[in-house]
Amino acid sequence: MHLTQLNWECLLHLFSFLDKNSRKSLAQTCHKLLEVFQDPLLWCLLNFHSPVELKKDNFLLGPALKYLSICWYSERVKVCNIEDWMKNNLQKDFCNRHENTVSDFLLEVCNRCPNLLSLTLSGCGHVTDDCILLLLVNCPNLKTLKLENCVRITDKTLEAVTLYGGSLQTLHVDFCRNITQTGLERVREKCPLVTLKAERSANMIPDSKPENKLMLEKASRKLFPL
Repeated sequence: MHLTQLNWECLLHLFSFLDKNSRKSLAQTCHKLLEVFQDPLLWCLLNFHSPVELKKDNFLLGPALKYLSICWYSERVKVCNIEDWMKNNLQKDFCNRHENTVSDFLLEVCNRCPNLLSLTLSGCGHVTDDCILLLLVNCPNLKTLKLENCVRITDKTLEAVTLYGGSLQTLHVDFCRNITQTGLERVREKCPLVTLKAERSANMIPDSKPENKLMLEKASRKLFPL
């Protein structure tokens, strides 16, 4: 039996075992397999391992998407975690290449994937509070939100959870250094049914703007003159 003689359910099942690149390659062999590739039921789960993968055309976004994971564990993630004012020109150039990649992708998810149930972001150093807020507003069925090592996430995201995370059941904000204990306590108070996990977040040294550091130094000099 030729591959294309299999019924639709069998072809979908076969495609489900392939990675995104393999699905795309197989879809290019004939019209029928291209139609299988374009079936929304094939794309209820998406996993990405670097921002570069988000720019490829080997997947589809649509209302069928339920589970999304973007986890970047490369050593290069450390560059994105450096405070902007401390980066040298080489580091800034590296970050500029993909600074908006994840955020732009998540905006597409907001517009095209209203039935999202679970989102995991790890090592996404450029994702902001505003982006997560839009996701919570546009994906009202979101039940699981896991953020790990997302350095630009602050208590504003926690506040958005209390306002728009009505369906949320699980919230992880691990190793997010600009999350505070006050923000976590507010989530526990306002959303007692949400399972909250915040490994190290409120105990890490937060970022502070250079002008704030300068003000602290001046205040210290006034209190303890040399």
